[in-house]
Amino acid sequence: MIATLEEPRDRAKRALIVGVSGQDGAYLAELLLGKGYEVHGTSRDAHAASFGNLERLGIRERVRATSMSLNDFRSVLQALIQVRPDEIYNLAGQTSVALSFAQPVETMESISVGTLNLLEAIRFTGRPIRFYNAASSECFGDTDGVAADETHAFRPRSPYAVAKAAAFWQLANYREAYALFACSGILFNHESPLRPERFVTKKIVATACRIAKGSKETLRLGNIQIRRDWGWAPEYVEAMWLMLQQDRPDDYVVATGESHALEAFVDAAFRCVDLDWRAHVVTDPDLLRPTDIADGRGDPRKARERLGWSARSKLGDVVRMMMDAELRTATPHHG
Repeated sequence: MIATLEEPRDRAKRALIVGVSGQDGAYLAELLLGKGYEVHGTSRDAHAASFGNLERLGIRERVRATSMSLNDFRSVLQALIQVRPDEIYNLAGQTSVALSFAQPVETMESISVGTLNLLEAIRFTGRPIRFYNAASSECFGDTDGVAADETHAFRPRSPYAVAKAAAFWQLANYREAYALFACSGILFNHESPLRPERFVTKKIVATACRIAKGSKETLRLGNIQIRRDWGWAPEYVEAMWLMLQQDRPDDYVVATGESHALEAFVDAAFRCVDLDWRAHVVTDPDLLRPTDIADGRGDPRKARERLGWSARSKLGDVVRMMMDAELRTATPHHG
């Protein structure tokens, strides 16, 4: 273990967000800054990274950037010694289920090995760091119309889900073996304007807005009968923070408790711009996944009862807020 210098007891809480440049990392940074935290965020090369989402939220200058390679244990340990965080939020790793089928090795390494490096570095420093790890509803696989809670069996159906499940059990093992304050948040789908367009929800929203502004393009989608539990990302990061404020570490499902077909998301988006989606959408067999989840729905009762957290925004709210943001930024189509 590493000997560390005592720090003033009245200093601000210090958080290290691994994956600060993503959707959740940016909203979490905004939340923690509002609570008076000193916020540090990592990137493989902090000097070269653009941190576009932090810029978009107007908080880039308030987040301290630290270089860290998550797959390199020495780099992770050095970052922890340098930053000396009270809380670590691990939101990094390859985030696309579809891409994980094309890049299974990179997906497993970035998620599973990265999480293990953070856990081992926390253990090695011996400091009372509280650790949040982003698990995923994808670990459950198909919930068969049942709302999955924390005891629901894992049946991962993609390389991404397998990697997230491995990271979940690594954390559980470290919590039991070394008494670390470590929590996994099993988050169901959560969206926002910060989503990149490779995510189907942002693809739908962006395409509907372009068509409304004159584009003649067609929206190509895979299976629109799949059902998902969709929430609003800025609310879900509140649950992450609440997990680390409890007396005891535990794992929590974070969800709305409702599932809707992707077709309902598409319909709501096109209705926002007074269009009939059926005139603009086609099914593309190339977008069907080898093993897709037909239905995913979460049971957030434990989060509601123990954390006092519940989702305020449901599907209609999420679509409307994403469409409003996209319409403000989308440019008129000419030609």
